[in-house]
Amino acid sequence: MSSSNGTTPEQIEADIERQREELATTVNELQAKLDVKARARHRAAVLRDRATTDSGRPRPQVIAGAAAVVAVVGLLVWRRTR
Repeated sequence: MSSSNGTTPEQIEADIERQREELATTVNELQAKLDVKARARHRAAVLRDRATTDSGRPRPQVIAGAAAVVAVVGLLVWRRTR
């Protein structure tokens, strides 16, 4: 038996199931976006991977950058005290 718009009950049920799956996917995506703690942990892991070598040691570029920041801060402090 079909309804006035030409769809069968099976088609309607299949459409409802598809919409439920889409809604569940959307809810999961929104939940992931709103989970600030998990996003922060993921971002920290990405940054840690970028800043370290495969053996876990700091990359030379990171060490050089940190030394440059320390030098600039030291220079600024020294100039202010003069």
